[in-house]
Amino acid sequence: MASKQNIVAVVDIGSSKVAAVAGFINESRRIEILGYAKALSKGVNRGVVLNIEEAVEVLNEVINQVEKQFDGEIGQVDVAISGQYISTHLYKGYRYITDDGIVSSEDVEGLSNEALRYPLNPGYKIFHAFPHYYMVDDEPVISSPIGMAGKKLDAVYNLLAAPVAYQNNVEKVLNKINVSLGKTILTPVATAEAVLTDDEKEAGVVLVDIGGGITNMAIYCDGVLCHTAVIPFGGNVITKDIKEGCSILPRWAEQLKVQYGQAMGDFAEEEKVVTIPGYNGWEPKEISFKSLAYIIQARLEEIVDSCLFQIEKSGYLDKLNAGIVFTGGSAKLANLVQLVRYRTGLDARIGFPIVGLNSKNQELESLDYCTALGLLKLSLEDEDSGNVERRKKKKEKKQSGGLLWNRVSKVKDSVTQGIIGIFDESDLEMR
Repeated sequence: MASKQNIVAVVDIGSSKVAAVAGFINESRRIEILGYAKALSKGVNRGVVLNIEEAVEVLNEVINQVEKQFDGEIGQVDVAISGQYISTHLYKGYRYITDDGIVSSEDVEGLSNEALRYPLNPGYKIFHAFPHYYMVDDEPVISSPIGMAGKKLDAVYNLLAAPVAYQNNVEKVLNKINVSLGKTILTPVATAEAVLTDDEKEAGVVLVDIGGGITNMAIYCDGVLCHTAVIPFGGNVITKDIKEGCSILPRWAEQLKVQYGQAMGDFAEEEKVVTIPGYNGWEPKEISFKSLAYIIQARLEEIVDSCLFQIEKSGYLDKLNAGIVFTGGSAKLANLVQLVRYRTGLDARIGFPIVGLNSKNQELESLDYCTALGLLKLSLEDEDSGNVERRKKKKEKKQSGGLLWNRVSKVKDSVTQGIIGIFDESDLEMR
């Protein structure tokens, strides 16, 4: 049985969903999942918690759901956070090696601590400092410099910074449900841990996470994180375009995107249509698959072109031998890879979790849990991890009326030519 010291709970807070997972590393060195849950996000805009009370309801809901699955008490969570104003900085530092002339872990740690003190604009905080490369006596070091002989150690760090308010607002939410905040990891780092291989990071790869409110980018080259960027729009603008282009309600636009949307209009079948039922005296509306696909394609092209601009701006375009890996809700759209290859000239694939779970779980291995699983892996690799306690009797928890993710209706297994109805009776009612 797992002990208190190595059970970890994590939460991924996004614009469209909040996901929580708890687990531990078993004797086979694989991740054993104890519980997981997700809910539609509230109080979050472009990855940032803005409405504390609405976010309290959702986080309390998902944490309670996870606790019920393994009869445990979550007193602390590690959290993945995102936002429009994540930035990358380069820090160069050096220090002279101690008297024995051999680089020690203290020397490396000292440089790392100096990097974390890099001056930023007021209100910003460095969340991560990744070593880009080291040099000992002006000689490049391929891996760790510890143990090498020399007089001077130079280092270059890639720093990831964000407004400290991102973390503070999450902490306010957790305090209201009697859960403390553990480590805070920026979303691009956690997602990359879940979906990118070491070979891809070494060859050069871009991770593009199309979230609901924003699109996160992370560029890896030579095995290290080299650059990050945030595009201030994501899957929600696709839904908005469908709503406006088809003159339908937002909830119907989201259903159309999820169930029948695809990334390239040329591949859609024009003879197939979806019927939007009439309501309050309005006539039913027919929307062809091809028209729907072209609306989606226009916005996806804007997202992909923005990503390409950021890649060119970073200077790493010619070093991306592994291409682009896409994740996030909108990455599920059919033919996205073909669109990306056409617009960028780079190879592409859809990411999926590769964190080494102990048993197969189709829902956990979906794109919805990529960031949470990557964060869980990072937290479990920390030797000081452990923030969950199992117990025989559960204490009384806060009550919450959170909206569970499973309200989304099931997709039909097959679509026949002609008019297709996708909405049940509840959809006929205005909300």
